[in-house]
Amino acid sequence: MGKVIAIANQKGGVGKTTTAINVAASLAAAEKNVLLIDTDPQGNSTSGIGIERSGLSASLYDIYRGTGKIDEIIQKTNLDHLDVVPSTIDLIGAELELISKEGREDILRQAIDPVRSRYDYIFIDCPPSLSLLTINALVAAESLLVPVQCEYYALEGITALIKTLNLVRESFNPSLDIEGILVTMFDVRNTLSNQVAAELRQHFGEKVYKTVIPRNVTLAEAPSHGKPVILYDVSSKGAQSYMALAKEVMDNENGTG
Repeated sequence: MGKVIAIANQKGGVGKTTTAINVAASLAAAEKNVLLIDTDPQGNSTSGIGIERSGLSASLYDIYRGTGKIDEIIQKTNLDHLDVVPSTIDLIGAELELISKEGREDILRQAIDPVRSRYDYIFIDCPPSLSLLTINALVAAESLLVPVQCEYYALEGITALIKTLNLVRESFNPSLDIEGILVTMFDVRNTLSNQVAAELRQHFGEKVYKTVIPRNVTLAEAPSHGKPVILYDVSSKGAQSYMALAKEVMDNENGTG
């Protein structure tokens, strides 16, 4: 049964989509079967993995509307072992349509269930807001991977997310846990970067991944080419970091981390 991991932080610009694309691709390169679900109406995981949104006949929106099944929506990518459930701007409409729908928080979980056995990992890239789309992701997930940018307000953002996690636990998904906290946009020469990383390790201990993701031009360039960084420039620091993270995710799963 595939492990379902939501990648979330209510703060924007922390590297959620970069992490979703690149940890999924790195695990696929290690021959793990991976499904990436893009639940952000901006659709950046979709385009960043090389899928042209304008050419899609169906997307995640169809699942929320009840007009499509996940099997009909899953797309292959340029990487063996990596599939995507794409998103388009239409997904904004789902927010309004879900308000009056019964069982609205559980739609994504029910949609995923029939395909879970095909995958080792299912990653859900969440929007940077506490919306019904995010709630659906947290209800569907077993755990939460939290990218945290090395900046002054980083801990405030994660505190808000922990509150949300606790609310979801109480109401919908009591087993939801933190998979790991990922330090992103790290600059070893920057005092603040080091302080934030140290504070996170002090607060969350072993939940903070040993791997840190550096500030890296290649990571910023790769999505505009529709490629995960391991296909764009495997020798870059960004690619090497996400491959190290993928190994850490697998080691944690196997109890060897």
